[in-house]
Amino acid sequence: MSLKWTGGVLSPTYNGLNYPVTTVEYLVVAGGGGGNQGSSGGPGAGGGAGGLLTATGYSITVGSSITVTVGAGGAGNAQGSAAAATNGSSSVFGSITTTGGGGAGATAGQSGGSGGGGNSLGGGAGAGIVGQGNAGGAGGSSAPKYGGGGGGGAGSFGTVGSGSGAGNGGSGLVSSISGSAIQYAGGGGGGYYATGATQAGLGAAGGGNGSAGDVGTLNAFSALANTGSGGGGVAGAGAGSAGAGGSGGSGIVIIRYPSYLLPAASTTGSPETYIAGQYRVYKFVASGTITF
Repeated sequence: MSLKWTGGVLSPTYNGLNYPVTTVEYLVVAGGGGGNQGSSGGPGAGGGAGGLLTATGYSITVGSSITVTVGAGGAGNAQGSAAAATNGSSSVFGSITTTGGGGAGATAGQSGGSGGGGNSLGGGAGAGIVGQGNAGGAGGSSAPKYGGGGGGGAGSFGTVGSGSGAGNGGSGLVSSISGSAIQYAGGGGGGYYATGATQAGLGAAGGGNGSAGDVGTLNAFSALANTGSGGGGVAGAGAGSAGAGGSGGSGIVIIRYPSYLLPAASTTGSPETYIAGQYRVYKFVASGTITF
């Protein structure tokens, strides 16, 4: 701690400076949607990624508390259920809100930040929100082989499922705001039902892979936490017998600004705080507040 003349009083300074924060850079990722089993026991689809927004120049008002909300991932449908999976929840940083990813639908994918995939019995894809994500992929079949569509990602559309295979999740987007290059908000992979099949749709950016084969009780894979990616879809083996869909990954909120500026006056929600290169970083994996 040192003192600096500011024109009348001596005020405490940080690292020889007392410059307040005026703007920050942010990354806000919502929770990803869950994957499912399709209607009538058909192979299910991958969940869509949570919406992603990132930019510089977010204006700060010193002394005002800023709300931070980290969205939960959507649940995959339960084992033996052909219900629609759950959408992810929104994430918030002050005036910035991203929309949760669309869950895989009982037939058509649900809309969200990125859309969920469609099931293998002709289900259409859910839509994404322009600027936050992309649509999922439709499902398709060429009996006796069935493939669910992949969920949409922040970087690209989910791919279409067919009798030749399930759709892959759409790609995420890479951000280095945390100090490391990490891909967020990828779609979940669709499920694939075919005799002897071993490869289902692949999730992206930590999104869940689908399950494959003619043993439909195998569960799909869930997305990694704090990626905002979608869960995987189930292979399916007849109504009431399929495995559980993968859950979507929870979201994340990260802000940073030059490290020579004053640190935040207070935070709640226990964000991880550190210096990375020339930046001071606040990483929220739970909801809270930050005041400068």
